[in-house]
Amino acid sequence: MIPKLDEYKKRWHITSDPAIKPGLDAMHIALDLVGNPQNNLPVIHLAGTNGKGSTSSFIQHIAKAHGLKTATFMSPCIEDVHDQIQLNEKPIEPQEMDAIFKIMSDAGLDSKLTDFELLTVAAFLAFNRFSPDIAIIECGMGGRFDCTNVVTPIVSVVPSISLEHTNFLGDTLAKIAYHKAGIIKRERPIVIGDLPNEALKVFKEEAVKQQAPLYMYGKDFTIEVEGVYEKYVSNYQMFTHLQRSMPGIHQRSNMALAITAFTLFANRQGIQIENECLQNGVHTAHLAGRFEKIAPNLYIDGAHNPASAKALVETIKVEFPGQKIHFIIGMLKDKDVTGVLRLLEEVGTSFTFVEVDNERAMSAQNIYDLSHSSEKRIYKGDLVQMINQKLDGSGICVMTGSLYLLAHWRKTLLTRFK
Repeated sequence: MIPKLDEYKKRWHITSDPAIKPGLDAMHIALDLVGNPQNNLPVIHLAGTNGKGSTSSFIQHIAKAHGLKTATFMSPCIEDVHDQIQLNEKPIEPQEMDAIFKIMSDAGLDSKLTDFELLTVAAFLAFNRFSPDIAIIECGMGGRFDCTNVVTPIVSVVPSISLEHTNFLGDTLAKIAYHKAGIIKRERPIVIGDLPNEALKVFKEEAVKQQAPLYMYGKDFTIEVEGVYEKYVSNYQMFTHLQRSMPGIHQRSNMALAITAFTLFANRQGIQIENECLQNGVHTAHLAGRFEKIAPNLYIDGAHNPASAKALVETIKVEFPGQKIHFIIGMLKDKDVTGVLRLLEEVGTSFTFVEVDNERAMSAQNIYDLSHSSEKRIYKGDLVQMINQKLDGSGICVMTGSLYLLAHWRKTLLTRFK
């Protein structure tokens, strides 16, 4: 369910299937009908379990600092369908979305696609009309058979790989890596994070098969700490006095991947890279829902799997050592809920479990039953009132778990806690 997508489908008489259906045949047919707007876009394509959004944000802000027109397609949404398609960092306007849906309706796309496929076609049409200098496109799920994998990127990026969507992608890291490595294109560079050996082997083999240059974090490029600053060092260049606004040690590698991807992109496109612009880009980069500060002592973070939960826990340990941490959690039942809880319980003082408005959601009662915390409860009332009560005391309040939970509450929290 993508909030507000149904409004456009209804208005323009387009039906689509909400189910996930990996495969590219339907996309190729639909894109042919609308003139293949994905062709000739200057794309950086991202796949991976965690880190796509942060890496995308770093790339977007570095590009913006260099004066480039940016277009970004990401998932899931933060609030509704509009923020998944961003033009120069701004969500697509409703009138532009209407114009695009009219094109798709006139082309006969009714009943031909899933919801996400339909939105992906809309993104390609929006980008084609906008003519960006750089188009940053995130896979929805997997990579090889993800509907975004119809582009020929200038650079591909995979920040991380861990077990996820095992019912679709497989139950081993090698099987999942097979899907992610599918975004590698012939003779186009691929930039990867610190991947598990099992996944790394798959990427190396695919890169050789595609004759694609492979750039690995920790081997071909890295980040060094110099006091309050960080320094990017690769086999070819160095950028100094970098200062991130996005907290967390895990953001070092995401920043490094973004710099590497952008430099490769810039070299291909004839763009001159300036150290000052890189400094500005990494400092202004931010991402809604990733350890986002809503108010003093109130944060939201989309830690929906063990890898992202581990990153959240590490960030909390650095940012708030010894402080009381209260978690508000709602999750989907197809996630590793137990794995996430065990990690959050390392730093959590108390837990409140809430319902998520999604057909895939696990009930608050079931999450409560899985929790080992000695201080836990289920809450079904006004979350704002409950959070106010928590903030009146000492400690830090963190809403986390499902990105759908954050999407539902973020705007309300920003409004009520100004």
